[in-house]
Amino acid sequence: MATHKLLLLPGDGIGPEVMREVEKLVRWFNARGLGFETETDLVGGAAYDAHKVSISEDAMKRAQAADAVLFGAVGGAKWDNVPYAVRPEAGLLRLRKDLGLFANLRPAICYPALADSSSLKREVVEGLDIMIVRELTGGVYFGEPKELVTLEDGSQRAVDTQLYTTGEIERITRVAFDLAKKRRNKVSSAEKSNVMKTGVLWRQVVSKIHKAEFADVQLEHVLADNCAMQLVRNPKQFDVIVTDNLFGDILSDIAAMLTGSLGMLPSASLGAVDPVTGSRKALYEPVHGSAPDIAGKGLANPLAMIGSFGMALRYSFGLLDEADLLDKATANVLASGTRTKDIAPPGTNAVGTQELGDAIVKELNALS
Repeated sequence: MATHKLLLLPGDGIGPEVMREVEKLVRWFNARGLGFETETDLVGGAAYDAHKVSISEDAMKRAQAADAVLFGAVGGAKWDNVPYAVRPEAGLLRLRKDLGLFANLRPAICYPALADSSSLKREVVEGLDIMIVRELTGGVYFGEPKELVTLEDGSQRAVDTQLYTTGEIERITRVAFDLAKKRRNKVSSAEKSNVMKTGVLWRQVVSKIHKAEFADVQLEHVLADNCAMQLVRNPKQFDVIVTDNLFGDILSDIAAMLTGSLGMLPSASLGAVDPVTGSRKALYEPVHGSAPDIAGKGLANPLAMIGSFGMALRYSFGLLDEADLLDKATANVLASGTRTKDIAPPGTNAVGTQELGDAIVKELNALS
């Protein structure tokens, strides 16, 4: 039996609560022979309290050795005044950097049972299934020079640098096209080639990779601002959207709210494929934050964390049937009306974090 090594990093706030629901699922799949081997370690504020760092060297070694990392959430007012270099969020940034995670996958799926929770009309979002592929390690967030300087007259000038290389664009493009071939075979590439040189290069490289390697996949180029408008106007026209770091940050948050709740949204961050093993480093995390206002109250929606585990099944372990089974169990539970407070209709009884996790395990039993 193959062993799948998982590192669990629950983190802060609601992170430990939602991670416990994933641990139930790991035990359920292990009881059916999947062979997950888990370790748990500290990250974020919890790591700072214990070690005065946002992630320890031992935890980093475990992350490097794992087949996949499941990450909860970090941060909270308690750590607002800790040194910047060891702030809770720095632990996540180091994981991304040291694991070489360059591709961020953000699905936006609207379950039929939750279509009325969206701010858009049911007919616009029902059945929505978009994957946004965001380049994670380049662009304006990391380009140099990056500075805020005071001029001789006392005024200030700020500079951020939007920078991309051919190689950075090529590798994220291949991730997007590979995903599209397993979905509905369409890629929309979003940039600003009308006003930005990086956009010109982005469009050229995407077109070259498409022609040479993925000509059987439909490709469209769209300006990023128009893409944002189209996501609200007619989101179901999209399948896979590939874009840079800044535009991906914005577009994925727009897509997130089409589904009705941030508590529903998982994500994956992937590294390069190892040419020897064929595997890649990967980190999976919910889109929501640590939500300290509801931490410890049993109110958190665990579905984004559970969905992140489902993405690990699919993208790190190749367990497509098991990932589909978990998706179906989730959809069935939602259709039954079992909801946490954030997605429960007004006037209905909401369940807690643990109860929703238990309901999914019960549905898995019914389906298997």
